[in-house]
Amino acid sequence: MGVLDGKVAIVTGSARGIGKATAELLSEHGANVVINDLDTDAAQETADAIAGETAVHGGDLTQSGVPDALVQTAIDAWGRLDIIVNNAGYTLDAPIHKMSDDWFQKMLDIHVTVPFRVIRAAAPHLREPAKAERDRGEEVFRKIINISSISGTMGNAGQANYSAGKAAVVGLTKTLAKEWGQFKVNTNAVAFGYIETRLTASKDESNQVDIGGEKVQLGIPDQLRGVAAMLIPFGRAGTPQEAAGPVFFLCSPWSDYVHGQLLNVTGGQFTGMTS
Repeated sequence: MGVLDGKVAIVTGSARGIGKATAELLSEHGANVVINDLDTDAAQETADAIAGETAVHGGDLTQSGVPDALVQTAIDAWGRLDIIVNNAGYTLDAPIHKMSDDWFQKMLDIHVTVPFRVIRAAAPHLREPAKAERDRGEEVFRKIINISSISGTMGNAGQANYSAGKAAVVGLTKTLAKEWGQFKVNTNAVAFGYIETRLTASKDESNQVDIGGEKVQLGIPDQLRGVAAMLIPFGRAGTPQEAAGPVFFLCSPWSDYVHGQLLNVTGGQFTGMTS
């Protein structure tokens, strides 16, 4: 018996990194999981490697109608939806005086507009069952976890666009908590510090991704990687598995009375100990 037996979860950006580790952990504890990624082949590969029940959705979530199709994938597969983890994202770094309108807007699109659209598409499948449960005097909790960053809470040089998007998703989270608390939809956010993913790997030619036909350079310079580790009392970055654990907690029954919160997961990073 798993604590999430019978639950259906969507994890965006779950072919790799934190999203993949989260999907694996949810599945390990009984959830049926929709694996989503821009790269459909990578999403399928991750889904195939997970022992539990999975469905696959590939596509660019910033495009019109794609978030609706993502939600429909869960409904078509299992007829319900219980958990959403809005994790998909990437970075486009530049100082403000060199940043284009396009790069600024793209970060808002993926980090706050996409979660908004996924949540809006999921609304009937979260709210309507809750109304019927309320009429029967039942309490059934559903979960939404939006992934933020300490770049959004503390700021980060070179990431005005990313920081703005990650700050905005906190406002979205807290507003949704006020609106949907009556439907027992726990809504929280997690602000990660330095976690070892493609976004924090070395900034070299091998660490690029194709987004909408454009090659996007991911990662941070090695010099900054070294400085970042020095700011963490543990002396190292977190792993995707260590990042997935707190997300799992917010998906679990143990978080039923945790609502409208921002959880910092930073290893005590000096720039991320307050919110």
